[in-house]
Amino acid sequence: MAAQHTAPSSSAAPDDSSGPPTGRQWLALSVLVLAQLAVWLDNTVLNVALKTLADPSAGLGASPNQLQWSISSYTLVFAVLLFTGGVLADRYGHRTLLLTGMLGFGAASAWAAYADSATELIVARGAMGVGSALIMPATLALIAQVFDERHRATAIAIWSGSSGLAIATGPMLGGALLDHFWWGSVFLVNVPIVVLCLAGSLAFLPGAATKVRQKFDPLGVVLSTAGLFAVVWGIIEGGHRNDWTDPPILMSLSGGTLLIAVFVIVELRVANPSFDVRLFRNTRFTGASVAVMLVFFGLNGCMYYTSFYLQGVHDQSPLTCGLALAPIAAGVLLGAPVSAVLVKRFGVGPVVTTAMLIAATGFCGYVFLDERSGLPLFWLFVVLQGLGMGAAVAPTTEAIMSVLPADRTGAGSAVNNSMRQVGGVLGVAVLGSVLTSVYRDEITPKLTGLPPQAADTARESAESTRLVAAHQDLPRLSAFADSAFIEAMHVAAVVGAVVSAAGAAIIWITYRGQHGGSQGAGRG
Repeated sequence: MAAQHTAPSSSAAPDDSSGPPTGRQWLALSVLVLAQLAVWLDNTVLNVALKTLADPSAGLGASPNQLQWSISSYTLVFAVLLFTGGVLADRYGHRTLLLTGMLGFGAASAWAAYADSATELIVARGAMGVGSALIMPATLALIAQVFDERHRATAIAIWSGSSGLAIATGPMLGGALLDHFWWGSVFLVNVPIVVLCLAGSLAFLPGAATKVRQKFDPLGVVLSTAGLFAVVWGIIEGGHRNDWTDPPILMSLSGGTLLIAVFVIVELRVANPSFDVRLFRNTRFTGASVAVMLVFFGLNGCMYYTSFYLQGVHDQSPLTCGLALAPIAAGVLLGAPVSAVLVKRFGVGPVVTTAMLIAATGFCGYVFLDERSGLPLFWLFVVLQGLGMGAAVAPTTEAIMSVLPADRTGAGSAVNNSMRQVGGVLGVAVLGSVLTSVYRDEITPKLTGLPPQAADTARESAESTRLVAAHQDLPRLSAFADSAFIEAMHVAAVVGAVVSAAGAAIIWITYRGQHGGSQGAGRG
């Protein structure tokens, strides 16, 4: 992604008067926030629809690995194409790329809504990721064009806050839609948002600024995409098959790791890398980036299995499930401003270390949940997770930008966004695979006596087991499915806690010795 933007033309220049931002500037920001909201909303709105998609009559009969890919195909494509989106925006104009990305995102959303199979849905979600990768870099660059330096920080803070709003509204919106419409409505809701963004962009956003003729890095894009795809496929499929020694799984994991290693070597040698790995020479940038990745690992992985816990074990409706997940957003929104105050006094290291340990405690709390647990106990743990995640993301993001020289902040921002998405992909892949593997081990002994075909179907997931139980009139089997899922969720939660604790250790090591007010030290 381009690290610098040349000065915009007069038609795109921000209002540099001494007064507050104009109404037109606020309207322009509203368009950019709405575009950002659409991108982040799609990261969370799908979670409450997963159980419906697994249903062969109400949904698509998707298997657990297909459900994981329905989430991962979007975030994976989004992550690896962010830099390409930034280069294209610099080359062809930010508003042009925003309009192109919104059109593609809207069209792919409609495609996903009317997909006839789980495979078609996965491909459509990947196409949505392409649109999002074009949208995100353009929105931030357009804020820089619309607002001068005095008001830009406020505008960026409002823009960034839309991700927290999406965490809160995504599950609730998805649940409300599923209570009244078919599963495709969670994707079709993007279309009116796209129409508003397109109209607002043409009306309020500045036109083409002076363009930067950046060179592309097609080899880097291909290597990163292929490498990440192979690793994620191996993790998801390994959990689905419950056989990590299967030759295709081993070949996928080792081949993907090798491709990523080659990708790093290539990126170190090209002038315009698609992912600037040179930034990781700064240990504090590395520590903060890895911590951000692990935060989103935990958030996305947790949102994946809690939906099945609430709708499956506790038989909640999608809307009730969405409302039950709202407290995690409250924790995120509360944790961010509190951490900003604490960082000024104690520094990034102690604050983010504590925040990630709080998130780890929230994960550990899941081992106390079972079929009889009430919502207050569940809310306690998700609020702890939200507080920890919110208090970790804001300081680490600021730390990432503060240690970079001014001419590298664009590349640093793109790396930060990519690390978030990669963390989310790996969170769903790893924790989802742990969930599937442990569930199969737990439920298999309970399937003796079933016809072979029914036993194979029941072994797929808790949802499949319940369907077999209903068909065979075996209510005890449904109870066994709940118990096995609880055990699997406990193990996945412990893995999530270990990952959060690892993030805490990384931050503590890379920021040890840093005190309050010095987080910007080391810039350059």
